Amino acid sequence: MDLTGGRCSQGKYIPQELLKEISKMGNRLLIGIPRERNEEERRLPLTPEAVDMLTDCGHRVVVETNAGLGINYSDNHFSEAGAEIVATPQEVYQADLILKILPPLPGEVALMKPRSTLFSMVQLNSFAPEAFELMMGKRINAIGYELLADDQNKLPVLNIISEIEGKASISIAAEMLSNARGGKGLLFGGISGVPPTEVVIVGAGIAGTAAARAALGMGAMVKVFDEDINKLRTIQQVLGQSLFTSNFQPNVLHNAFRSADVVIGAMRYINSRKRYVIAEEMISSMKKGALIIDLRVNQGGCFETTCGLTPSDPSVFQQYGIFHYCKSNVSNYVARTTAMGFSNIFVPMLFSIGDMGSVQALIKADMGFRAGIYMYAGKPVNRYVANHFNLSSADISIYLSAF
Repeated sequence: MDLTGGRCSQGKYIPQELLKEISKMGNRLLIGIPRERNEEERRLPLTPEAVDMLTDCGHRVVVETNAGLGINYSDNHFSEAGAEIVATPQEVYQADLILKILPPLPGEVALMKPRSTLFSMVQLNSFAPEAFELMMGKRINAIGYELLADDQNKLPVLNIISEIEGKASISIAAEMLSNARGGKGLLFGGISGVPPTEVVIVGAGIAGTAAARAALGMGAMVKVFDEDINKLRTIQQVLGQSLFTSNFQPNVLHNAFRSADVVIGAMRYINSRKRYVIAEEMISSMKKGALIIDLRVNQGGCFETTCGLTPSDPSVFQQYGIFHYCKSNVSNYVARTTAMGFSNIFVPMLFSIGDMGSVQALIKADMGFRAGIYMYAGKPVNRYVANHFNLSSADISIYLSAF
């Protein structure tokens, strides 16, 4: 008998197709994707194409009905990809792994199984202390997307959000400067014989670089400020000598703000030792009708006029005659692109969990994944997150052998 393509066990031939199905059942994950309760949240962690890859490998994916409408995918799209569509959040939150976007609400945590694992954004400005306490009581494992690192110690989710939001900020600026949105009626970038739009970007990281590239591509005059000379050198090398760069030299910064049509705040504050905030005095010196876009509202804000904003505060307002655009999660502006970017990161991560056999095993084996854990078995293990809730944290390695 030809045993090629199969395996012989106790004198019996097992076809290769059956072996494939057996291997699928080995470390089968149960993944829940709930619908977000915030009406402005449109993003989703996985697209139907990503779900299809997971279900094809034997993993179960449970999706709450209408969860994909924000990225223009119906329940049928997910069902055809192998997902199980359920009518209530209670059914979704019985999964072992919960993938969502925003931090959980207290009512959502109440539905979760004890010792289950939650993947979501941290976004401390919208993270209720009651929800955090409930998570501790249920001994939840919690992973923050913004904290996850890769093999090169870079932050893949935070970086892709920054790139998307940096590019999207220029589209938003072009729209906000037009008459249609009550702006000054400026064409972004200008035309022949008309001075170009002046854009000031605070922060030379990924978001600032993406915004600068998009603005230069539309013909704007761009000035980038940062405290890190290495970042300024990098962005200059990437985008060319036509880009103006400077550190936070007060006179230079003040002059740039006075002539700017658009100012974009793109500093990164997560796990940062320093925090630079542009003074209110600088804002008040700007031209009337100019525009500020703060991409870091979720991290506390880049400007004194935007610091401390809560979800209940207006996200678009005027102060000193300056338009402020402070909507949380600008990547909602292009939600499907964001979901596709997330899927590229989360599918391999979920495959790794399946291959390792458990979340705990991957935590022990992968330092980058471990960096994303801010709660382990109900214990706070990230100082940045714990400090926000006035709690102490411990190194996760202390608990790895105990749980």
